[in-house]
Amino acid sequence: MEHINREEIRALILKEITKTEQAIEEYKEMTQPVTPDDAIGRISRMDAINNKSVTESALREAEQKLNNLQSALNRVGTKEFGICAKCKHPIPMGRILIRPQSQYCVRCAQ
Repeated sequence: MEHINREEIRALILKEITKTEQAIEEYKEMTQPVTPDDAIGRISRMDAINNKSVTESALREAEQKLNNLQSALNRVGTKEFGICAKCKHPIPMGRILIRPQSQYCVRCAQ
């Protein structure tokens, strides 16, 4: 690793895990079924159902991010961490700091 040590990266990942878990809880609350007995009108109900669909997609993405973060946390301290899974070149520290869950360098992620 370059200028940042493994414990700082581990702390960064743990902080990101906590934020992602909180987002997942919020998304779960927002994806509760839209009950038909709410007197919100037909158009408003359709809008609520559409918003629920968008939130469900965000929930799935957050759950995938959480899985990737937990995987990254397990790899910190191993020789695989910070190495692109595809091209086997080092992942730049800037990318690790922005997306610690990423297993790919920018070129391979595209």
